[in-house]
Amino acid sequence: MTLLEVITKASIEQETQTPQSKYPIVLNPDDIFTNLKPESKDSEEDVSLIKRVEGWKISETDSEIIKMGNEFCKKLQRKLKNTNLFKKDEFLKLLNSFLEKNRKSFHLFEEIDSSLSNYTCLMIKNLRFFITPNVAALILEGCVVFEIWDLVDMLIVDGVVGRFSSSNLIDRLIEKKRSNLLCLCIKHFSDIQSSDVRTLLKYFLSPPNGAYSTMVNVRKKWEKQALLAIEKATDGSLPIENLALAKQASILLMIAHDDFSSAELCMHYLFASSEIDDLTLSYSLSGLDGSVKLKLIRYFGKWVKKYLRFPQAGPCPKAADVLGLRLCGWVPSLESVVKYLGLVLDKQFASLVLDAEVHDELRSLEEDVKFLAAEARFCSSLAVVVKNLKRMKREKN
Repeated sequence: MTLLEVITKASIEQETQTPQSKYPIVLNPDDIFTNLKPESKDSEEDVSLIKRVEGWKISETDSEIIKMGNEFCKKLQRKLKNTNLFKKDEFLKLLNSFLEKNRKSFHLFEEIDSSLSNYTCLMIKNLRFFITPNVAALILEGCVVFEIWDLVDMLIVDGVVGRFSSSNLIDRLIEKKRSNLLCLCIKHFSDIQSSDVRTLLKYFLSPPNGAYSTMVNVRKKWEKQALLAIEKATDGSLPIENLALAKQASILLMIAHDDFSSAELCMHYLFASSEIDDLTLSYSLSGLDGSVKLKLIRYFGKWVKKYLRFPQAGPCPKAADVLGLRLCGWVPSLESVVKYLGLVLDKQFASLVLDAEVHDELRSLEEDVKFLAAEARFCSSLAVVVKNLKRMKREKN
C-alpha cells in the first residue's frame, strides 16, 4: 500500500467531527500524552504506516469541569426558553449556585460573602479560567435578557466571553440600545466583521430614540480622561518627560472630545481600531443610505479641521501606560482619517456626485485638504533633503 493510499484510507475512516466539541475546554496534554500507546495488533500482515493509539483519558479535574458545565448549560437553556416564568432573581440564584459549586470542587479560593453587591462579578473573575465557552455564552445571554449590564461589562472586559459571540452580542446590544457596551465590544473583540461595522455605523450615525442616554455615558468617560490629562499636564511634581507626555495627551484628548457629538465619540473607537481596514470599510459602506454617508463625511471633516487647527496633536500611546490615559489609544490618527475619507469618496463616488448636500460639504473641506496636501508635499521634500544629507555624511566618513 502506497503512502498516498494509506493517507486516503485514514481520511475516509475518520469519524465526522461534530460542530460542538465534547471537550469545550483547553485540555492539559501532559496527563494525556503520557498514557497513550500504540494499539496492539496480533496480525503480522499489518504494515500500515499509520498506527492508532489507545489509552486516551482526560484528567478527573477536566472531566468534572466539563460535566458541571454541561449540566448547567442544559438547565439554563431550558429555563431561558420561557422568560415569562424564569426571572432575574432565579437566574442569579442558579448562576451563583453553579459558581459556588465550582469553587468548592476545585478549592480555588476562600469563600466570598454572598451578601456583597458585586458577589457574582467577584466569583466569575476568580473562576474565569474554569468557565468554558459554552457556559460563558449562556451566562452572557442571560445577562443581556435580564439587563444585568455590570456583568455584561465584566464579561467583555475580562475576556470571559471571548471572540465566539461578538456578532450576536453586537446585535443584542443594539436592540437594547447599550451604546457604552458596544464601544467595549469594539475595544475588546478582535473578530468584528464587515457586517458588524455596517450595523455599528448605521447605529452611531443615525441613533434610534432612546440610544442617546447610554451614549452620554461614553461622553462622560471622554470628559473624565480629558480633565485627568489637563490635571497631569499642570502637575509640577511629575518628571519632565512625563509632563511633556501629559501636555501632548491633553491636546489629543481635547480635540477628540470638543465639538463631537456623543454618537461621534462612539465612532472614535471604530476608526481607531486596528480591526478596521480598507476592505472592511469598503464593504460596510455599501449598505448605507445617502444621509448616513453624508454624516460620515462630516465626521471625517471635523477631524480634518481639528488636525489642521492643532498640528501639534499626534499619537501618544505611552500616555496609556505611563499616565493611565487609556483613551489616548482610541483617538483616530490624521493618517487614518484621510485614508478613510478618501475611501468613502472613491468607493461611493457614483452615489455622492448627485447629492448637492455632499457638494456643499466637500467645498467647505476643499481649502483645508489643499493646505494639508501642501504641508505633506513640503514635509516630503524635507524628508528627501534629510535623506540626501545623511547619505553625503556617510560617504564623507
